[in-house]
Amino acid sequence: MRYPRSVYRVFDRMLSGRHGKRSWPTSFADRLTHPVPGSRAVRKLIAEGGMKPDLSEVDQIPVQPAAELPHAGAGEVVATWVGHASFVLQIGGLVVLTDPVWSRRIPGVRPRFTPPGLPWEALPPVDAVVISHNHFDHLDAPTIRRLPRDVLMLVPGGLGWWFRRLGFTAVEELDWWESVRLGAVQFQFVPVHHWSRRTLFDGCQSLWGGWLLEADADPATAAPVRRVFFAGDSAYGPYFTEIGQRCGPVDLALMPVGAYLPRWFMKPLHMNPAEAVRACGDLGAQRMATMHWGTFALSAEAPLEPLRQARQAWQASGRAAEDLWDLAVGQSRTLHADLTAPVTD
Repeated sequence: MRYPRSVYRVFDRMLSGRHGKRSWPTSFADRLTHPVPGSRAVRKLIAEGGMKPDLSEVDQIPVQPAAELPHAGAGEVVATWVGHASFVLQIGGLVVLTDPVWSRRIPGVRPRFTPPGLPWEALPPVDAVVISHNHFDHLDAPTIRRLPRDVLMLVPGGLGWWFRRLGFTAVEELDWWESVRLGAVQFQFVPVHHWSRRTLFDGCQSLWGGWLLEADADPATAAPVRRVFFAGDSAYGPYFTEIGQRCGPVDLALMPVGAYLPRWFMKPLHMNPAEAVRACGDLGAQRMATMHWGTFALSAEAPLEPLRQARQAWQASGRAAEDLWDLAVGQSRTLHADLTAPVTD
């Protein structure tokens, strides 16, 4: 028998208390760093015509569909962009998914512009999944249901019940700055400037954040420690500097560059491309991979504009062009064991 989600949440909280497991607060609203736009702002947005981007360039979004994943050698990191905030990361001998969304559509928006860059059937066995927050474009129930129930699910605090009700047996809920290790990779949950909501009645009842994946040094190849930062979704703010200071320099930052217009509405919620480049510098990240664009119509900018603006901001920052991983949907790039070796597609 299926129950309303609120009932599962209550049951999970009761069972956690009885079995001495961790109990999470009923609200994380005190963690907000920007006010979330309220009903007045939404009414203004609708009165101004809502968010209707020019979709004339949709067919120009770069897509390089992959039939299979490239091989990751010892000490290498391979990032494959599936679309939106979904990457397949091969790191430290593991296969990791970030905010996996393979569905053609999500609630509230038109179907995706571009297909997933990798067929689901081409995925190797997945070792872990990291979830940044519970918005539909980052937590997709049909995709999650396709995963084996013993996959390690790494999720924000207060969201574990959602996965346990689906039968997942390895669910780790983390608070900011907490970490979990799997094999040679440490996963640390870190703060970002965002919020959570999945229905009209559950605002900020679960946490939100980014993930720092740190792979151990590989003595066999002399590969150093590798750090990959996955921002999930975030506005710009001081947490990026704090992450850089506390966690050390980052080799690759997966950064959202889309869903930023109209600016008066989106600024508390999403970075624009220039802010993403600035945040990359705050992190001490050498490379940035663009994401959160070219998949769903979530805002007012044209679909290709985030890519153009990211390239311009990256060039203006004086960084090396090859360190901007402006991947096509389905494209992969490799961070080699030798940091001086060129990256490859």
